[in-house]
Amino acid sequence: MSDQSARAERLLSGKRAIITGGASGIGLAIAKAFAQHGAPVCILDRNLDGALGGAREISASGAVAEARACDVSESDSVRRVFDGIFAQGRVHLLVNCAGVAHVGTVTTTSEDDFDRVMRINVRGMYLCLGATVAHMKQHGGGVILNMASIAASAGLPDRFAYSTSKGAVLAMTFSVARDCLKDNIRCNAISPARVHTPFVDGFVAKNYPGREAEMMKELGQAQPIGRMAEPEEVASLAVWLCSDQASFVTGVDYPLDGGYMNLRG
Repeated sequence: MSDQSARAERLLSGKRAIITGGASGIGLAIAKAFAQHGAPVCILDRNLDGALGGAREISASGAVAEARACDVSESDSVRRVFDGIFAQGRVHLLVNCAGVAHVGTVTTTSEDDFDRVMRINVRGMYLCLGATVAHMKQHGGGVILNMASIAASAGLPDRFAYSTSKGAVLAMTFSVARDCLKDNIRCNAISPARVHTPFVDGFVAKNYPGREAEMMKELGQAQPIGRMAEPEEVASLAVWLCSDQASFVTGVDYPLDGGYMNLRG
């Protein structure tokens, strides 16, 4: 491939991006893909060591990346970190990946666990959205991508708090998309089914000790396509949705589910 062809394929060239929850899994895959497509990326995560490792890996490839510690559920942390990033220049893209999962029904989910999931998955996204929308309005627009889940739309067993939080993510996505049409800000969501990440490995080990192999097989076969998605597959869709090629797309939830929503049964 010629240098000219390689440059032509860089869909996000010069578009500065913030990725929350970018230290591992889907968030890290998106950060890498954005960087490959020419976007300077800022990885935010509570796990600063992981975020720094991701940023170093991206920088070693010749792309531009930095990392900052941020607890998205704390307004002071979000305000301080986002203001610092904005002080360095315009941000064109925000990807909200930070989130946690939980196993439980409405009767087995404790108040503390419910509040924890809502604080990170819902309040955290609200705070990051509020900070970034205000900035984008001042600078001519931008693109926001929120990581939702099929749990927002499908009745998954034992996922009461998580499903509730992801339903709120979709509602926030549609609301921001509607309210920001006049400000040249697009806002969409991706709703993955099962994605094979280190988070999933740890989640299975914690919640199904001794049954890891069985549960991994079951999680893969839950998708009609017969496997879990890879983080890079989510990242490829994220690149397109945040690029000018998707300039007519806003207020949309994209299921990336291996046929889960429409081909079950």
